[in-house]
Amino acid sequence: MPNTFKQVSNNAMPASATTPDVLYTCPGSTTTVCLGLVLCNVHSTSVTTSVQLQSSTAGSNPNTNSNVWLIKDVSIPAGSSLEVLSGSKVVLQTTDDIYIDCSVSAKIDAALSIMEIT
Repeated sequence: MPNTFKQVSNNAMPASATTPDVLYTCPGSTTTVCLGLVLCNVHSTSVTTSVQLQSSTAGSNPNTNSNVWLIKDVSIPAGSSLEVLSGSKVVLQTTDDIYIDCSVSAKIDAALSIMEIT
């Protein structure tokens, strides 16, 4: 099982305010470990942002593999960055998505560091 380190980035997220955009989708036959996620407010004023893990992967436990917020409605001051994972890791399974939302369109730059295991 090869491990491949990658970075996924997107500037000016989301395309429409309060309509989340997908930053990353875990590919088929892959497990992904999210190592770090940094969001930067490129707006001239404070914005509110959210990050959601959306999982469609079936689990044996009825309380697992749901859509969950990694952060919800967090304010980021103008010109500042927020490290979302802060030393924690998040594991994604095939077809799991990371969504980014913001109170203002096109004002969040996102950088995600991952390791894909295939």
